[in-house]
Amino acid sequence: MDFNLSPEADEIRLRAEGFFSQEILPRHREWIQTVCHERKPAPFIEELQGKAKEQGLWNLALPQLADDEPGTRLTNLEFAPIAEILGRLPWGSMIFNCHAPEVPNMAMLQALATPEQKEKWLRPLLNSETRSSFAMTEPDVASSDATNIATTIHEEGDELVLNGRKWFATGGAHPDCSFLIVMGISDPDGGRTGQHSMVIVPMGTPGLTLVRELRFMGWEDFVAPIGEFELKNVRVPKSNLLGEKGQGFKGAQVRLGPARIHHAMRCIGMAEMVLAQMVARAHERRTFGRPIVEYDTVQKWIAEARIDIDLNRLFIHKAAWLLDTSPDRNTWRIVSQVKVSVPRMLQKVTDRAVQLFGAMGGTDDTLIHHAHSYARWFRIGDGPDEVHLRQIFKTEPVPEWKIADCPYVAPGGF
Repeated sequence: MDFNLSPEADEIRLRAEGFFSQEILPRHREWIQTVCHERKPAPFIEELQGKAKEQGLWNLALPQLADDEPGTRLTNLEFAPIAEILGRLPWGSMIFNCHAPEVPNMAMLQALATPEQKEKWLRPLLNSETRSSFAMTEPDVASSDATNIATTIHEEGDELVLNGRKWFATGGAHPDCSFLIVMGISDPDGGRTGQHSMVIVPMGTPGLTLVRELRFMGWEDFVAPIGEFELKNVRVPKSNLLGEKGQGFKGAQVRLGPARIHHAMRCIGMAEMVLAQMVARAHERRTFGRPIVEYDTVQKWIAEARIDIDLNRLFIHKAAWLLDTSPDRNTWRIVSQVKVSVPRMLQKVTDRAVQLFGAMGGTDDTLIHHAHSYARWFRIGDGPDEVHLRQIFKTEPVPEWKIADCPYVAPGGF
């Protein structure tokens, strides 16, 4: 395995680092004030996106771009260190058009959409002219088993009619969201994984209602606001079917792989940001007559955080390398391993950061609470830990020998 970047990719990484430091980070306090407190769109987003485009820092997370689609065509491994940089702030990825749910939705449209669908729905996303959402999870069923999804899709003449309820549709509550990609049952007799299809549903379609915007553990996603939707006799043309009928689960895997690993990449950036704040706080804060950095417990927390971050970074790079070099090989196992390991690491680091900071760690004055809630959400979103662990376990080979015949065990004990 070779995790070294090519000179071209490393040059893009350096430019992304410089752009983040010079253009994005200095605007963060203004973004917080405008977006989070005043509930207004940040007026400088389009300006920064324009600069990013001019500097060739655009659509960095899409390795399969067509010749006429704007972007850099970085591999997953080449994008990993850049995603880490952008993950330091909740809105960093948006400036480069590398944020969720747009990237996984674009990847799915690239793979499954017809030429007409690409022109109508994909191209505006590639140019950040609109926003989208993926509506899969439902409030009335255990969506950890995705075959439970109950929203119905049936044909009437030249139309598809959808009925159901969706929630935790990332980006669905954004005012610029123009369409949902909805998963539902289209063929009840199609077998466990052959019943579902995906349909593009434009916002404003009669019968589609945004019920409310959702928060998770008090955390609000200001970049891609989370929506709950009701679909009541929603009618769209049959041409809005995305991919083949009954192949919804197979098609969704196109987006879930990139979604999981990109979330994990950004988590490394969050963890680095939190660790840097921990170190600074430990040197500045005093209790019982001495800096808290002198306490063994604090030193242990910081050292363990460094170990955990570096180990998970290597794990992500291995997964990205395998996705790039073995596209025809089943790489879901290592993606699942990363999906379980990384948010657990981030949750552990942020929990200790809150303890180190004291009350300030749970306020809006730092991003620690954001990283902590994001980590907890990530342990559920895109498949809960238990589902991934079960699948990982099922692929662990069972030895051909019995314990009594195990070559590692001495008969009669040691």
